[in-house]
Amino acid sequence: MYDTILAPTDGSDQADAAIDYAAKLAAAHDATLHLLYVADTNRDSVTMLGTEVVDALEHEGERIIEKAADRIAPHVDIVDAVETGDPVDTILNYADVVDADLIVMGTQGRRGLDRYLLGSTTERVVRLSDIPVLTLQGDES
Repeated sequence: MYDTILAPTDGSDQADAAIDYAAKLAAAHDATLHLLYVADTNRDSVTMLGTEVVDALEHEGERIIEKAADRIAPHVDIVDAVETGDPVDTILNYADVVDADLIVMGTQGRRGLDRYLLGSTTERVVRLSDIPVLTLQGDES
């Protein structure tokens, strides 16, 4: 049923729970699991480290992806990526490029005015995606 599953992450507990669930699905379907971290270009994240210009969000993304991959690697085939851009656009584009059958994402559990004002990457992916998106409810914030 699934050959390619995409699990975007921001390093949150909700994203970790979604990755764990996606790994179980990937193992059950002998699917490839793509772990994706998007360094949000809407936020300033470039800094100097000695004489080298470093993108702190990309560096953090690599650490988050590595930690998740180490946790689930023995159980499924993993492809990991750190991309830059607008998170929603990048997730949707990545899913299209790898021909994902399913996107698995965690939610923050926001309600009411917070949800309306803050928006949600997951909510926007659900609304704009042409492929199924499985969401897992997180604890309310």
